[in-house]
Amino acid sequence: MSDTFERKTITPAEREARKLFRQADAVKAMTEHERTQKAFNENRERLKALRLAREAEQTAEK
Repeated sequence: MSDTFERKTITPAEREARKLFRQADAVKAMTEHERTQKAFNENRERLKALRLAREAEQTAEK
């Protein structure tokens, strides 16, 4: 057994393909993150509105 590792040289075409795949993955990740953030913010605003309505109702009852 040899203790050295042989590296496979990457052709320019493979390098370009990897670059394009990384870019596509980055776009996909950012889109998913934006979608998650939008859903989180919408839910937070909904809960805030419910809380404010509940507090206003409690204040009106006093």
